[in-house]
Amino acid sequence: MVFLVLSVLYACNENDKIEEDISKIEVDLTVSRFDLSFAEASPQDLPKLKTEYPYLFPQQYPDSIWVAKLNDTIQKELSFEVQKGFPDFSEQETDLTTLFQHIKYYFPEASLPKVVTLTSDVQYDTRIVLTDTLLLLGLDNYLGPEHHFYEQIPKYIVKGLDKKYLVSDVASAFANKVVPRPKDRSFLAQLIYYGKQLYLKDKLMPNASDADKLGYTQEELEWAIANEEPIWRNFIEQEHLYSTDRELAPRFLDPAPFSKFGLELIDNESPGRVGRYIGWQIVRAFMERNEVSVQELLGLPAEEIFKKSNFKPRK
Repeated sequence: MVFLVLSVLYACNENDKIEEDISKIEVDLTVSRFDLSFAEASPQDLPKLKTEYPYLFPQQYPDSIWVAKLNDTIQKELSFEVQKGFPDFSEQETDLTTLFQHIKYYFPEASLPKVVTLTSDVQYDTRIVLTDTLLLLGLDNYLGPEHHFYEQIPKYIVKGLDKKYLVSDVASAFANKVVPRPKDRSFLAQLIYYGKQLYLKDKLMPNASDADKLGYTQEELEWAIANEEPIWRNFIEQEHLYSTDRELAPRFLDPAPFSKFGLELIDNESPGRVGRYIGWQIVRAFMERNEVSVQELLGLPAEEIFKKSNFKPRK
């Protein structure tokens, strides 16, 4: 018991030291509100905007396209609602700066992108675009699940269209860049792949809730925690772990209104993507039992992580 207490205290002190070091990392984040600039622009301002943001004005489109967009009533409403939802971006800028401090700590070679906010005609599938030099944020995808823009979008997607998930989505975009996709096509490899991404978010967003990291509501997270054991038992009994059945991804890994166990009562209550949650717990169990850096973790094969995790679901 004494050893356990000492271990916990050591871990807490070590984490505090890491966070202190991270807080000292200088990150000069540049945020450009293109959404505001475009909303306030006239046709005469187009040449200047095209010079400042050439990557947002594909050369194959004539200026008449952009002039029409400036005068489009739907575009004007989008801009108005985004300005109402994000009159000030300072809170998000602070949170993004903290995120990139953590990224630079764990990935010193990572470049710092220029952040550009825009409207995207509610293209929620590409609400975040991250390259080595640019981070494009489609703010019209973060106006809150009750917003009238989202009335025709499935509810399981709409619940994620909230500003509280914005920084988490950026962390996901970064994780998607640095976590290698598995060559192994097994369900287990897919579980571990998403588990690595979520574990990376543990490190990049230590103060965020598990629900926000996963894109769940608190109720959905509590369901996953309460049902860890039956979820895992189902995966084992149905021999899913080493299966290469492509239907398992849409059932348990891809965004969906619920997970598809084929059991009506559980299916109706479950959130989607429970496989990602299980993969996360496996990777967490592995990291608790093994002295491995974050960078080393990302390159390890799924089978090794699974075997050395000694994963046991909560009952």
